[in-house]
Amino acid sequence: MGKKKVLDLYRAPFPLYSVKVDAATGLVITAGGGGASKTGIQNAVHFLDLKMVGENQYSSSLLHSHNTDKRATMNMAVGDGVIAAGQDGTCSLMKFNLCRQKEDRSDHKDGNTPELSNARRRPGKADKGNLNKPAATGDKSDMRDETDLITVTNLAEVLSDLNPNDPLQKVVRFSPDMKLLLTGGTDGFIRVWEFPSLKKQFDFKAHEEEIEDLDMSVESKLLVTVGRDFTCTVWSGNQMITGLKWCETMPHISEKSYRYMACRFGNGEEEKDALRLYTVQIPHKRHKNPPPCYITKWDGKIFLPMLTSHCGTEVISSLAVSDSGKFLGLGTVTGSVAIYIAFSLQKLYYVNESHGIVVTDLAFLPDFLKGQSIKGSNKTAMLSVAVDSRCQIHAVTKGRPIPVWLLFCGFIFVGLLFFLQFHFQLFL
Repeated sequence: MGKKKVLDLYRAPFPLYSVKVDAATGLVITAGGGGASKTGIQNAVHFLDLKMVGENQYSSSLLHSHNTDKRATMNMAVGDGVIAAGQDGTCSLMKFNLCRQKEDRSDHKDGNTPELSNARRRPGKADKGNLNKPAATGDKSDMRDETDLITVTNLAEVLSDLNPNDPLQKVVRFSPDMKLLLTGGTDGFIRVWEFPSLKKQFDFKAHEEEIEDLDMSVESKLLVTVGRDFTCTVWSGNQMITGLKWCETMPHISEKSYRYMACRFGNGEEEKDALRLYTVQIPHKRHKNPPPCYITKWDGKIFLPMLTSHCGTEVISSLAVSDSGKFLGLGTVTGSVAIYIAFSLQKLYYVNESHGIVVTDLAFLPDFLKGQSIKGSNKTAMLSVAVDSRCQIHAVTKGRPIPVWLLFCGFIFVGLLFFLQFHFQLFL
């Protein structure tokens, strides 16, 4: 049986490191690049328009490319029309705006059209064979294209990592209430700014080694951080509350044979007011016979482990949780992509080496984009990006309901069996 293939939703001209979905505008935002090296590889943020095709398929088109000069965006957060992008040791904030305008084609009869932020042009009714000619009918509406125009404005920059050797911001988050901007870097510090004023609230040394991940609870009260120093810690402000111990119930695993790689809060999938925290643990050292990686589900209020499950021997590189809290997404260093059921930590979907190399980021589609359903007949759908420049979408389709006629036939068959059994016993 051949390997399952996922068609590319989009392919960028540079390595992709981050992907986010802005539910308000319906935009998919990807970012990456070749960095400062003189290889000719662009550094940019791309804005994509995502649409459903049929009941469970998707298509995308590039609306705008924003050049980030000599710095590649390695991680980002999106909220309220603002992008916080990790570029080297700084966090760059950019404001984007999507508007729709009419373009009069009759003003560009020479075939030269203005570059409206590299926007996509949609042909009107007039002449699909030659867009540069006005409509023969002379109807003014036939001579206009409806164009999505995206503008990007650089707002500010803050220093997010002060490592004297090679400063690099590893992670950035907006708090759920959009009042705080939080970053973590290779110097082991968490830095917190008020947003949008960018007034520094506080910073503190959270880990002895670099920060791998951080996330904030839904109420914006608790912060969880992951470091390469084998620790995962819960904070209230800059005060430590507790350190997590995922392997206390697994005595066969030595303390420093695994390290935490990622953390995400999620809504309680089975209880309305429940809060869950999910962490991923990966082997600290590589072995000839690689040991499995693990996912742990925690009670997000008392921080006790509820369930731990192994998730294969491929090293996990990225983690995502759906808005509903029902699904988890995992990407691996070998390019594989999986979706798990959050309640049971059972694998629901898996594509081996869907990307050619490490999966750098994942993002679930929200239930609605621009107020319209985007899932179609799918249970869930998740975007993945990788260093191979590809952006893919992974959809889990709903199972087909059993037809009524088949149920009816089943009842007749069962009834017939009981009838024959009853009459056979009478003749004995």
